[in-house]
Parts: sequence; structure tokens; C-alpha cells
Amino acid sequence: MQPSGFDIVVIALVVFVILVLFAGIKTVPQGFRYTIERFGRYTRTLEPGLNLIVPFIERIGARMNVMEQVLDVPTQEVITKDNASVTADAVAFYQVLNAAEAAYQVSNLENAILNLTMTNIRSVMGSMDLDELLSNRETINERLLHVVDDAVRPWGIKVTRVEIKDIRPPVDLVDAMARQMKAEREKRAQVLEAEGSRNAQILRAEGAKQAAILEAEGEREAAFREAEARERLAEAEAKATRMVSEAIAAGDVQAINYFVAQKYTEALAAVGKAPNSKVVLMPMEASSLIGTLGGIGAIAKEVFGTNGGDAPRTPPRSSGPARSTPQVTFPTPRQES
Repeated sequence: MQPSGFDIVVIALVVFVILVLFAGIKTVPQGFRYTIERFGRYTRTLEPGLNLIVPFIERIGARMNVMEQVLDVPTQEVITKDNASVTADAVAFYQVLNAAEAAYQVSNLENAILNLTMTNIRSVMGSMDLDELLSNRETINERLLHVVDDAVRPWGIKVTRVEIKDIRPPVDLVDAMARQMKAEREKRAQVLEAEGSRNAQILRAEGAKQAAILEAEGEREAAFREAEARERLAEAEAKATRMVSEAIAAGDVQAINYFVAQKYTEALAAVGKAPNSKVVLMPMEASSLIGTLGGIGAIAKEVFGTNGGDAPRTPPRSSGPARSTPQVTFPTPRQES
């Protein structure tokens, strides 16, 4: 059975409806924005996902990538403030924030951003000296970012980062800078060496000063102790003299004999210990020494005579001059059986 005209019309109508539906359904991928134009005029922006438009009346105008994109800035020559010629290249990162403005406010968006970045690189780097240019790369990046971002803001673009990749001065200029750096380091080394020598001399002088102070303090302490020792010795001598004087005043004549004999024997010992004394002339009588020794013997008798043993012997008196000589008596040792 052949289809009638009505059936053909219905089939054609169904096919047309299906085509219209397919033409009106638009799918936007993630990371993109589509602009919609109605009779050539912008009306709205399609978000990612499934969207519907009016077929034959509305159409997609621009497909904008809203992900952050990288723009490589080619190498270019820059003249610095001090007339040094350097070559520099950079990289810029930007992102579309407003798809409609990016699509309709500027033509050829990427080329516009590229030329704007190159122009501002020459402006920013040309306003700096070479030394400042090589040592303040972060400052250059910040200034470039600020200038370029302000310039592309009416286009619905956000420049997130501008980085200088490389700055290359001429070869002869690099050699001159190397010589300058070497001279500067040698100068710094000489200055540090001179400062080290000066500090060493100052420390040695401080050490000598401290040593002299300690030596003076030690001599003062020694003198103080020596004076204190002499004072105590003098006190002891005075005490001994006072005791002897009291003994003499009490009628004990043997005390003065002991005192004189002690000083006498000390004097003889000092004379005998002299290194240049070979022969000693003694202009004194032997009886005087015997007399003094007699006083020592009397004292010893008083001390040791009470311990027992034989009675002490009395030596015979010697016939001599008219002066009296004290008798010397010593205790006789006990005979062991």
C-alpha cells in the first residue's frame, strides 16, 4: 500500500521537529563558555552542561576557554636605563573571567595580550639600571603583573602571573662584570684581613693588659701576705722577748742565757752558710760561748733532770779572767742494763 500524501506530510513534520530539537539542544563542556547571538546580537552566555536555544533565531557566537592559559613571550632586546643592551624573554598566565567581554571587546585576544606584555617588558626593564635589573627580578615581575593586569581588565581577562624567564647581557659586558666582581671580592678580602689583624692586635694588647693587671694584683697580694707574715713574726718576737723579760724580772737568769745563746747560734749558722766564706775569724772568747751554752744546759737540766737517772755532773771551773762564766751542765744518759 502506497503512503498517502497526508502520511508523507506527517513523516516530514516529525523529521523536522526532530531536527529542530537537535538544533536547539547545545552541550557546553566544562572549562568553556559559549556566547549566544540572536540575529547577530549578544544575548546571553551558556554555562557548562545541557542548554537549549531557539533554532534558526539564536546561534552560538564564540566558544571561550575560561581555564588558565599560558602565553609564551618571545625573546626581545631591551635597552636599560644605563644604555646596556640585554635580551629577555618571559611567560604570562591569564584567565578569561567574562566570556562576553573577551569575545566582543577585543579582536584576537591572545595576540593582544602578547603584544601588550612585550611592550610593558620593554617599558619596565628600560626604566632600570643593569645591576638593578639583574638583582631585582621579583620586582620586575610584580611591576609587569600590575601593569598588564590593569591593561587587560576591560577585556574580561585576569593576568595571574608574569615571569621573566631569562635575562642575557652581552658577552663583553658579562666579562666586565666578572672582573668587577673579582676586584670587589679581592677588596673585601683585604678589608677583612686588615680587620682581622687589627682585632688580633687589640686582643693581644687586651691580653697583655690583663696579664699586667693580674701580675700587679699577685705582687700586691704577695706583699700583703709577706707584710702580714713579718707582722706575725714581729708579734712572736715581741711575745718571746716579753716572756724572757718577765722571766728575768722574776729572777730567772737562765732565761736571758737561753735567749742570747739562741741568737748567737743563729748568727753563727748564718755565717757558716755563706757561699763565699771559707775561713771564719771569730774575735770573741771561747769562754763566752761556753757561758751561753751553760745557760742552755741549766735550762735543759730543769727540763730533763726530773726524769731520773744519774745526777748531772758539774765540770770543773776554769781559771780565767775575772769575768764569771756560767756553768754548763747536761743530763747523763741512763745506762741500760
